[in-house]
Amino acid sequence: MLSDKSFPVIEATLPLVGSRIGEITPKFYARLFAAHPELLDGLFSRSNQRNGNQQQALAGSIAAFASHLVSNPGTLPETVLSRIAHRHASLGITEPQYQVVYEHLFAAIAEDLAEVITPEIAEAWTEVYWLMADALIKLEKGLYAAQANGEMWMPWRVATKTPAGTGSMTFTLEPADATPITAALPGQYVSVKVTLPDGLRQVRQYSLSGDAGTNRSFTTKLDDGGEVSPVLHNDVAVGDVIEISNPYGEITLKDGDGPVVLASAGIGCTPTASILRSLAESGSDRQILVLHAESTLDNWALRSQMTDDVDRLDGADLQLWLEEPQAGSNTGFMSLREVDLPANASLYLCGPLPFMKNIRNEAINAGIPATKIHYEVFGPDIWLAS
Repeated sequence: MLSDKSFPVIEATLPLVGSRIGEITPKFYARLFAAHPELLDGLFSRSNQRNGNQQQALAGSIAAFASHLVSNPGTLPETVLSRIAHRHASLGITEPQYQVVYEHLFAAIAEDLAEVITPEIAEAWTEVYWLMADALIKLEKGLYAAQANGEMWMPWRVATKTPAGTGSMTFTLEPADATPITAALPGQYVSVKVTLPDGLRQVRQYSLSGDAGTNRSFTTKLDDGGEVSPVLHNDVAVGDVIEISNPYGEITLKDGDGPVVLASAGIGCTPTASILRSLAESGSDRQILVLHAESTLDNWALRSQMTDDVDRLDGADLQLWLEEPQAGSNTGFMSLREVDLPANASLYLCGPLPFMKNIRNEAINAGIPATKIHYEVFGPDIWLAS
């Protein structure tokens, strides 16, 4: 918790620092990469630096953490920290890197707030940073210790490469060496590292879309303006070896026998398809409601897998929304207002951010507690910053 000395300082300066954090973080990254350009090779996303998403995510996480310390003294925002820790672990973030970030972040804060910052303010915000960093370091050490191996990156061979709806591709992998395999949980993701045409290595996280456990398959949608998906779709061939991480992600199927609602849009169906597959494989008797929104039926990347798994489950029902409707589907964008949601359901969400915000609001209005709503953001979590 914040010390008695720092609490009133953070409480008084949070509005100012919170209002400026969006300007501070670009200065931080500029300083960081000027001093450590190697961090863009295989760690930080060059695309997310260009579009500002990484800056937004960092700003949002710092502001959310500091706000929580002020509003909820004596506690930590466990959900926020867990989400960040899993993403960090999937990239192989190490404890010494937190000192590097501290050095350049606080240089950026001092630059931006030069006219108002005092030693007392700097000391208080240093305490906030290290409270957050120490909590993340502890969580990340636990995640690393739970792996079946001590490796960050492992070679896996592309066994199959199969079109999955318009513009999407499913990659099924097999181990390319004898490294022990960490079992994945339904809904988790792996980091995938590829070399771009200019020689720079870049990493993206992709949800495991098929069976969990020791199998590895993921489905990607081609982003013509992106950097990693075009390499995967156009350059990586069956038989090629790529590097992937151990599985991570805290949005996994929770134990229990209560109803499950899986709501997705577009390529956001990948983690929900994995959860659905695990329920089908186990012969679950839980009540399961699968909701999916898509522009056209042909664009639905995991249509066959998901409809087959729904058919395998006596307690499962599927509802579909299409912008170009077909028989048996709803028209337009997904809405829960006319959906009969099961009582005491757990909701798992994935899709574009506006979609998830809208569905979450409708779910809460329908009586689902916020604590039973779980969402996965592809890329930096900019929900915190919005």
